[in-house]
Amino acid sequence: MPSSAPTFDELIANCTRSAVHLEMRDAYAVDYEEGPFAAWSKGFRHDPADRESWWRPWLDLIQETVGRGIVVRRARIVSEPVSEYTRFLYDGTFTNVAAGEQVRWLPRRRASDIALPGNDFWLFDDQWVHWNHFAGDGSWTGEEITDDPAAAKLCVEAFETVWTRATPHDQYDIH
Repeated sequence: MPSSAPTFDELIANCTRSAVHLEMRDAYAVDYEEGPFAAWSKGFRHDPADRESWWRPWLDLIQETVGRGIVVRRARIVSEPVSEYTRFLYDGTFTNVAAGEQVRWLPRRRASDIALPGNDFWLFDDQWVHWNHFAGDGSWTGEEITDDPAAAKLCVEAFETVWTRATPHDQYDIH
């Protein structure tokens, strides 16, 4: 990553129109989710009515971003039947929606003919790409930020195609 590239925080703070996120893995082993995933696996579920118990800084950031007029969309490409980790994500997605994110789900079998980048990404204002890199076990190995026009074009086209085919969160049947 060149030293002149903005950070993720700067990208989301300075975007003027849109922030989109494409997730394509069936499991993530991100440190900050290991505890919540373990608790969920043992039966814990957030109570949507008890907002104070599940609200977190990430949701503040999304709510503030949407409040500035930025459209924030997240699309997830998932294998079906879904993994336990995907069930965990699905059960917690109401928090993203409550913060103002639009979320859709696309079964992997319906993505076969879409040209997809090799990594999950965030795309800001159709210009800046924030790649997330993961190891085979799902652990996060780093990020890469670029404003390469070819990379941004690939991400715009991939995301918009996925978004068009995907099912809104409140209509997606995970069972």
